[in-house]
Amino acid sequence: MCKIMEDMRIESLKEGALRMLAAGKYALEEIASISGRSLDEVKKLKAERTV
Repeated sequence: MCKIMEDMRIESLKEGALRMLAAGKYALEEIASISGRSLDEVKKLKAERTV
């Protein structure tokens, strides 16, 4: 059960980061800080989103 909850938490953070990217109001560093993801992960999400 803990693994499922952790997976849900990670997916939720990813979705939040994607919403912040879509808003276009946040610097990548801010998104990383707020979402708890690394800057490299946020850059990767941004690249995937624009493909």
